[in-house]
Amino acid sequence: MFRLFFATLQFMSRIPVPVRWADGIETNQYVRGIVTFPFVGLVLGAIAGGIFTLLQPWAGLPLAALGYVLALALITGGFHLDGLADTCDGIFSARTRDRMLEIMRDSRLGTHGGLALIFVIVMKVLVVSELALRGGNMLALLAAASVAGRSASVLLMYRHNYAREKGLGNLFIGKVTGTQTLLTLAGGAGLCTVLLPASGLLAFGITLIAMWGLGWMLKRTLGGQTGDTLGAAIELGEVVFLLALLR
Repeated sequence: MFRLFFATLQFMSRIPVPVRWADGIETNQYVRGIVTFPFVGLVLGAIAGGIFTLLQPWAGLPLAALGYVLALALITGGFHLDGLADTCDGIFSARTRDRMLEIMRDSRLGTHGGLALIFVIVMKVLVVSELALRGGNMLALLAAASVAGRSASVLLMYRHNYAREKGLGNLFIGKVTGTQTLLTLAGGAGLCTVLLPASGLLAFGITLIAMWGLGWMLKRTLGGQTGDTLGAAIELGEVVFLLALLR
């Protein structure tokens, strides 16, 4: 499990991992690392949340919130934001399924993808700023958001088809077992509850419902999931979790 965790962390981020820590884990074994997604989210969220905590005293809430969003984008290589943009470019193109998938493969940023990036980044900055004004442990809150987003993405893998013939998403989509799904969700629920005892579990539950609905919608539109839709689910899952804490 130790090596699986670091192999997954290396796969999902730009954090340098010593080769020996992930030695022996082949690409086709990455699906076993799905149960570590909540803990990878914890590490990534804690780092980005730490940046927010350091910036807040002298930069103010909006800039600190922007620093958090930027830090999370940098340590993940913008991988999930890219998936969000590609997914929105495809599904909002109002084309056939095959054409949508072709558009999603295009590295150029379209209007819908650009709008999606602006919306999500601005939404995160505004919501994080509002949550900070209401008080509470922001480091724990931001770490929990990353846990929730990555844990909920398993709902777009279990019993879903891969919409393409090949790609990175094929490592997980349709290959996650029921036991792995339950363990991943249990890990996410447990961490969110520990980090935010008063509200974490409910916000996590709302996130799961939203991501299940997203997965169902994407399945009907694209005929399955791709690596891009998984990235979109992670980004949107974080936003839904943060919004759920505003209640």
